[in-house]
Amino acid sequence: MRNLSLKQLQAVAAVARLGTMTRAAQELNVTSAALYARIRQLEEEAGLLLFDRTPTGLKPTDAGREMLWAINSINTVLETCTDRLRTLKGGGGGRVGLGVVSTAKYFAPLVIAGFMETHPKVEISLTVGNRQDTIEALRNYDIDFAIMGRPPRDFAIEAETFGPHPLVLIAAPDHPMAGRRGLTRADLAEESFLVREEGSGTRSVFEEFMNGVMIRRAKLGIDSGSNETLKQAVMAGLGIALLSGHSVAAEVASGRLVLLDVEGLPIRRDWYVVRRADKVLGPASDAFWDYLAQEGRRFLPSIPGDFFPEDSAAAAPPKAVRSPAEAGE
Repeated sequence: MRNLSLKQLQAVAAVARLGTMTRAAQELNVTSAALYARIRQLEEEAGLLLFDRTPTGLKPTDAGREMLWAINSINTVLETCTDRLRTLKGGGGGRVGLGVVSTAKYFAPLVIAGFMETHPKVEISLTVGNRQDTIEALRNYDIDFAIMGRPPRDFAIEAETFGPHPLVLIAAPDHPMAGRRGLTRADLAEESFLVREEGSGTRSVFEEFMNGVMIRRAKLGIDSGSNETLKQAVMAGLGIALLSGHSVAAEVASGRLVLLDVEGLPIRRDWYVVRRADKVLGPASDAFWDYLAQEGRRFLPSIPGDFFPEDSAAAAPPKAVRSPAEAGE
């Protein structure tokens, strides 16, 4: 592979992202024949196919993914070089690609604002998605690191906790169970539940918590990917929901929602900052990573409720994790 060129690597990256030779050729402003020749030459030198033909388009083989790793590494080195040159020039700039699961959007802007007070020239690119979307962004090197409640287990990562992530059961203030103490999971069996979509971390925790208890689904016939939709539905009296305490703190404080006192709740999880183990962070990203790990806890919303063990949760020390992650969401 001594004759490997950046043009060939760009061709592999474009085909992997777009799924067809034609679209990749259009993006690179070359003919399809020229693009095919670049890919074919690489495959001949490697002695391996780089793409499989599937009903949904061209997909990288194991060899293709190794090539994409090389492309990302080269891009990271070039970005790091640019960042370091800016730092040497006294600019203190750079760019950070941050992904957050949707539940973390309630405090992520505060963290960013706190960081930018001392790093005003750093550019932050924020991507919000559910857990699966955020994991895919990490896997594909689309972001530098992510804030999430449960790190992935199927590829090598590095992660650090920075604060507690409690999950609570919410209801409308006039719900019959509001104010009752010592409820059990069995007491909830006849309640109508509103749930997050498949693939979300909150949905996984809900299914684990209610495992073995037959439940009723609310008559609102959707699986919502939005915490806001679920909160509004609960306030309207359409059901109850298990959500991150940090996503409902404002509504509980204002009395628009109440926390139900159920045995085993709140469920204590942790917030993590996560990156691929092979991801080389530039100076700006490295500084933001350290800031999150050390200061992120103080931006987490406080959750009202005299039965909520906030003090004991906050006392837990941060920890570092390497994949496979020994954590839950």
